[in-house]
Amino acid sequence: MSRRHIPAVLGLVTGALVAVPAPAAHAATVTVPCSVPDLVAAINAANSSPGPDTLQLARKCTYRLAAPDPVSPGNGLPEIRSEITIDGRGSTIARDKTAPKFRILFVTGTGNLTLRHTTIKGGFAVDCPFFEDDLPGIVCGGGISNTGTMRVTRSKFIGNTSESGVFAQGGGIDSPGTGSVSETEMAGNHVIYNGSAIGGGAAGAAIVNDGPLTVTRSRLTWNTATVTENTQSFAFGAGIISFAPTTVEDTVVSKNRSFAPGGFARGAVSNGIPEPGRMTVTGGAITDNTSDAPHGFAQGGAIANNALMTVSKVKISGNRAVAKDGTARGGGVRVGPFGTLDLTDSHITGNVVDAPNGTAQGGGLDNPDGGTLTARRNQVLRNTVIAKDGTAQGGGLYHGGGTTGLGTTTLEGNTISRNRAGDGGGIFKASGVLTLNGDVIRDNRPNNCSPVGAVPGCTG
Repeated sequence: MSRRHIPAVLGLVTGALVAVPAPAAHAATVTVPCSVPDLVAAINAANSSPGPDTLQLARKCTYRLAAPDPVSPGNGLPEIRSEITIDGRGSTIARDKTAPKFRILFVTGTGNLTLRHTTIKGGFAVDCPFFEDDLPGIVCGGGISNTGTMRVTRSKFIGNTSESGVFAQGGGIDSPGTGSVSETEMAGNHVIYNGSAIGGGAAGAAIVNDGPLTVTRSRLTWNTATVTENTQSFAFGAGIISFAPTTVEDTVVSKNRSFAPGGFARGAVSNGIPEPGRMTVTGGAITDNTSDAPHGFAQGGAIANNALMTVSKVKISGNRAVAKDGTARGGGVRVGPFGTLDLTDSHITGNVVDAPNGTAQGGGLDNPDGGTLTARRNQVLRNTVIAKDGTAQGGGLYHGGGTTGLGTTTLEGNTISRNRAGDGGGIFKASGVLTLNGDVIRDNRPNNCSPVGAVPGCTG
């Protein structure tokens, strides 16, 4: 998938030997009454003014949008084209349930939006400005689409949707520009592929970014990514998926679901196609998420990484990878064939892989296809792999070398204990290179490591 970044216009003016100073641009603050026409007028005026503007919304008002913007009908409000702060003061900007489908806000390449103390609700994207020229049919950003600069703080994104018959991304936020999200709740957002063609996709129910993004002290909960049944399509990143450098700090990603019957369901936190840039997740928790792919492939209940990723001091617990009559891998963490993951000082506990009549592998950690996993000082405890009438391997860790046989897992100072599977309750090694260095592997059922002798230094 091609990427193009729309640079912000900086407005730099070079002078000759003698420059005539321009009049200073002063920040303006405008109080916006509880009225949609007044809000529209305020944004249009701010776009036309030379300096930054702050729009203070009426306290706890609901600005209910009944029709799209006539100039940019993919959006409910006028495009953000200049430096604008929207201070919601507890207000809500919502698409009316009877209104046509449109997202709430679009930040253009020249736009610079700060959004605070505002709820964005019920947006429903019908286009994607970032891809409209080279990849028509992609839909993105049900709440906000940002191709400029965006800062969101202490806000909520509730029940926004991106739906497409080609590819849908960013149910809550789509950010190919530069973005940050802090102390914000993203809940009940949806990304949906409703097409019939093979290989469609739905990515990033809460957030997707094609540009640099930082997420801090936020909550991503109850978001869903779904695809049409039996189209071999991809539902991934029900919480967040990144295609660019991304930092996630002290954030809770919980109770999100990727659902792909007959397709591919991947982690609530996903790192996308292999591109330059790293996803770093530090602190916080990724808990009780589900990747469900009956008759298909469930890959990573919590995390699915196929690029560069660092995870440190994160609680990864209660997640599930489920695939009835299919293949389920990585209840906690799955490393793909192009993935490189550094995992340190984290707790991977109580995750489950379940594939009735199918293949289930890697309850806690899964590196099956030739990726690179380095894990230090982690607790891998009480993870479970089950497959009634099928194959269940690697309760704590499943490792395979992939088609090249070059996959590598390096363990150092981890505790892998009280995990269970049909075979390899602690570790199952199919092929590739797996090394231990001071790890504690004990009390797993029915055995600690399998096949016998496959993991040097592990017995029982």
